[in-house]
Amino acid sequence: MSVTIYHNPKCSKSRQTLALLQENGVEPAIIEYLKTPPSAAELKAVLEKLGKEPRDVLRTKEAKEEGINNELEADALIAAIVAHPRALERPIVVNGDRAAVGRPPESVLDII
Repeated sequence: MSVTIYHNPKCSKSRQTLALLQENGVEPAIIEYLKTPPSAAELKAVLEKLGKEPRDVLRTKEAKEEGINNELEADALIAAIVAHPRALERPIVVNGDRAAVGRPPESVLDII
């Protein structure tokens, strides 16, 4: 099983989700997305696995601070998130063709 977490170590929910994965015997690949943002193609693939639209993973406060208009078309919104990754909801856990946002952290247990 190849599990990846898009992680922000400063975020309590992200830390809780990572700890929950590890408590369940999962050592995920950790992508600190603020240091290594996903490409537009990677973000599109994650959104597909989540079954969500770009605005569904947009952090409202951070998006506003970054000047991102959540009324943008999907591709423009993806480009804005890639350019300003702190606006991306976190954490996101990917396992194969499935993904989940760790809010609450227990929601990722359904995909591992």
